[in-house]
Amino acid sequence: MRIFTIKNTTAFLNYSMSLASSELILNADQSIYHLHLKPNEISNNIITVGDPDRVAEVSAHFDAIELKKQKREFVTHIGTYKNKRISVISTGIGTDNIDIVLNELDALVNIDFSHRVLKEKFTQLNIFRLGTSGAIQANIPVDSILISEKAIGLDALLHFYDANHLLDKPFSEAFIKHMNWSVDKSSPYVVSASTDLLNLYNELDVLKGITLTNVGFYGPQGRMLRLPLFDKKMKDSLESFRFKNQLITNLEMETSGIYGLAALLGHKAVSVNCILANRANETFSAHPNEVVKKAIKMTLDLMVKNDL
Repeated sequence: MRIFTIKNTTAFLNYSMSLASSELILNADQSIYHLHLKPNEISNNIITVGDPDRVAEVSAHFDAIELKKQKREFVTHIGTYKNKRISVISTGIGTDNIDIVLNELDALVNIDFSHRVLKEKFTQLNIFRLGTSGAIQANIPVDSILISEKAIGLDALLHFYDANHLLDKPFSEAFIKHMNWSVDKSSPYVVSASTDLLNLYNELDVLKGITLTNVGFYGPQGRMLRLPLFDKKMKDSLESFRFKNQLITNLEMETSGIYGLAALLGHKAVSVNCILANRANETFSAHPNEVVKKAIKMTLDLMVKNDL
């Protein structure tokens, strides 16, 4: 694991401050509360997936699997791929789950469970989200892979943390104005991917764009089955939004939380989106598993090639 001293400790709790049992919740076996993992049961290279069944699709590529654990929707496999130790964990859907997963992954490497204090040496994680997504621009092909340069969060998660220094305020203000955003909704925020991880994909056959992280799959993404929508023009407004020649490319439900919390905690994160649907063209992939397999293999090989 990559370990180094935190240069700016003002954003973190004092090292000598003991964490109460109500804050750092451990199970009887001293594993972290939701993920049910112990500190030695994680690697510094982590793939997150929303679907618990997709964990096995990733670990099927491993040369060896050393650990399999599950609690609730959180499934974890740890193994080696071409001598690289890698963890894959399912988050479930939504940034509420991301709040749990990112904080508990960080706790596993940066908190001393025995003494309930922060470790003096900080361990940085590389977090790769592999997920499915829907494009909102007509020229983005179904079955393509899109890497999120930024994420617009409609979820409010980052507003519960001291995160203003991370947020791209001019971008979010332009979005709010363009969308005629209701004051009854949470204020959108904008966060960026890790430049280091983003650049790993520069030479590959992928697209890059701006991802909108929604708080739901139906109404929040402009889908209407039986319930009427508050903003019937939302999908068209998203498609037409521009800020400094940047446009919104796709919709999903986790990236903003991952980018925001990873950056706050000092980790690196990037989101890899398998485009299964195109909302502008009203099309859906005929073979969705194939692009997911391609994204998995691509990311595993990048970890090895760049010796993360």
